[in-house]
Order: sequence, then C-alpha cells, then structure tokens
Amino acid sequence: MTANRKELAVERAAKKEAVEQLNGVFKTTSVAVVAQYSGLTVAQMQKLRMQMKQAGASVKVSKNRLAKIALEGTDVASIGSLLKGPTVIATSSDPVAAPKVASEFAKANEKFVILGGAMGTTVLNPDGVKALASLPSLDELRGKLVGLLVAPATKIAQLTNAPAAKVARVVQAYASK
Repeated sequence: MTANRKELAVERAAKKEAVEQLNGVFKTTSVAVVAQYSGLTVAQMQKLRMQMKQAGASVKVSKNRLAKIALEGTDVASIGSLLKGPTVIATSSDPVAAPKVASEFAKANEKFVILGGAMGTTVLNPDGVKALASLPSLDELRGKLVGLLVAPATKIAQLTNAPAAKVARVVQAYASK
C-alpha cells in the first residue's frame, strides 16, 4: 500500500508541474488556438509541430482538466469552454503565427478541426481565427514598413543624381564631337 501512495504522490507532483508549465505558457502567449485532432496520425502531428515551430509557435496536448486549471488567471482563460474531447492548443507570441499555421494545416487535413481561440482577452470563434490567419505576420509588416521608409530616400537619391548624370552625358557628347 505504501508503494501505491508513493506513486500517487509522484503522479500528483507531475500533474502540478504540468499545470505550472502550462500556466507559464498561457501567461506569456498573445494568442491561443484550440482544435480537435482525433484521427490524425503521428506523422501528421509531427508535421504540425514542425510547422508551428518554424513559425515561432508551439503546440500543446494536455489533459483538458489540467489545462483548465492552468488557464485560471490568464488572459486567454476564455478558451476553457472549448476544451472538450481530444484537443490541441497552439500558442504564439506573434498574434498571427499560430492561427495562420493552424488554418493552413486544417485546410490540408480535414480531421484537424479548429474550435476557436483567444487573442488576449478577446474570444475568437473559428471564423475569427481564420480572419486573424489572413493578416500579415509581424515580420511581413515590419518588412513593408521598412520598404515604405526606404522608398522615399531611394527616390530622393535618384532625383539628386539625375541632373548630374544628364550634365555628364552632355559634356561627354561635346567631348566626343
């Protein structure tokens, strides 16, 4: 009987650690997407994890009861009602990364069904997740912004160099005569 108690104590400690780890993830994330994954193969799940990792997001599969406990006191606590059955939670600090990868994966795999999510305290239905996925990522927005900032400088440089180039061509034309 004492061996059984020790196993329970170890199991309880492992559950407590899992809840604390999940709570840390939920506190630092800006977006969470919940999806059902029953019927996916191990290879498909590995592909999903790899795609999420490449996008700067992560995927967690945990017991729903433990995840609900971990959600308490976090901004994304509203996803607790979505945790029914075999669910996976995708999180990312970039508000677009996890929804984008999840939406693309759902298009390719019909057994992966997006249930909804949360961006901060805002609750998202499946259409809200898809709408968020259609937005450009932070890196794409930064690239566009830098392009907008650099473009006027390039045009000014071209305009200031153009008269000098014209004068040089005129002088070259007279010199060749």
